[in-house]
This record gives sequence, C-alpha cells and structure tokens, in this order.
Amino acid sequence: MKTKLFSFIFALVFIVQLYAETAGNMFLLQFSKPLIVISLMVWLYSSTNLKGRFHKRIFTGLIFALAGDVLLMLQAGRPMFFIYGLIAFLLCHIFYIRAFTLDHRSNPKHRTPYFLWIVGVFAIFCSGLFFYLQPKLGAMQFPVLMYAIIITVMALMAVNRYGKVNIFSFKLILYGALFFLLSDSVLAINKFTQTIPQAGVLIMASYMIAQYLIVYGTVVRELVVKRTAV
Repeated sequence: MKTKLFSFIFALVFIVQLYAETAGNMFLLQFSKPLIVISLMVWLYSSTNLKGRFHKRIFTGLIFALAGDVLLMLQAGRPMFFIYGLIAFLLCHIFYIRAFTLDHRSNPKHRTPYFLWIVGVFAIFCSGLFFYLQPKLGAMQFPVLMYAIIITVMALMAVNRYGKVNIFSFKLILYGALFFLLSDSVLAINKFTQTIPQAGVLIMASYMIAQYLIVYGTVVRELVVKRTAV
C-alpha cells in the first residue's frame, strides 16, 4: 500500500518537475525540485523506520542529494554553488557505496559472474567520458575526475550485489545506478562541452528515475545470507 501511495506521489512530483523544466517556470522548479528527494525520504523512513545500517546509509545519502539539488538549483550567478553541489552529490554516492558494501559483506564468498569484465566496461566508459571532457574542464579537472571515479564505483558496487540480495532489489538498484550515470554524464557534457537539446528534461528525468529505483530497491531489499546487520 505504501509503495503504491508514494509511487503515485512521486509520479506527480515527476510530472510537475518535467513540466516546469519544459516551460522554464523557475517558481515551479524551486517548489518541485526539493520535493523529489523529500518524498523519497518520507517513503524510505515510513517503510523501514531506518532500522538497519543499509537504510540509514541510503537515507543519509538522500540528505546529501537534497542539499545537492538545492545548491545546483541556486547556482545561477553563484559559481561556487556548482562545486558545493558536486561535493554534496559526491557524499551522496559515498554513502550509497557504503550501503551496497554491506550486502557484499553479508556473503563475501559469492562471486558476481563476469564482474571483471563489467569493471573493464565501466572503466572504459569513465575514462572515455573524462578524456572527452578534459579539454574543456580547466580547473575543474580534478573534481570532475574524482566524481567520475566515485559514481563509477557506486555503479560497480550495485552490480556486486548480485546473488547477495533478492533479485528484485538487485535489479532496481542496478538500474537506478545506471540512470544516475546517464544523468550525470548528460549534465557534464551539456555543461562543459556542447549544448544538448532539452538537456534539463533528460537530466532531471533520468535523475528522478535513478533515485526512485534506488529507494524502491532499498525498501524491498532482503539479504540472501544474513551475516551482517540489515
């Protein structure tokens, strides 16, 4: 029941946010953007009571994501707000990584099939994107590189949950991580190299889907082998 209710609420926020992006309605944007993460935080808290370390770490990540959303929303005329927003999302991903690590520790002997091949694919994507952006980054080279590495590690740790949690939770969080990669890649390309038509809509749509899937995967998560606190 809670899943249906909060999915409906989130769908409304999703539609309002994309309408505001398309229409360029700044008042509506400033109203709806914080609601993206706030609605997910309420859902996560009401569904889990944050009883386990996994839930607490995802919730903490959402707090930093909310801070990042607000900072990036207010960055016009404030160049440092982009840096602060980048740091906030960096911390968000670090807490997601720490959460996903708990699942690995619950059954460390289980090996994810083709994991090394997947590491290679993600490494090629991460390095390829960075070298594509590098000529336009200037002083932002190191922060962008660090962010690219951290979000890639986050996606890899999502892959590494395979066989350690129920398959539904695994798929939801994996797809969420991939949508996060898409959102941040489009944002970086649009900001530093070339303008992408309707970039704001694509960035926000993929970002909202990413956060929704990660929270949904957290709500339905069940360990296969319970060797660590949930």
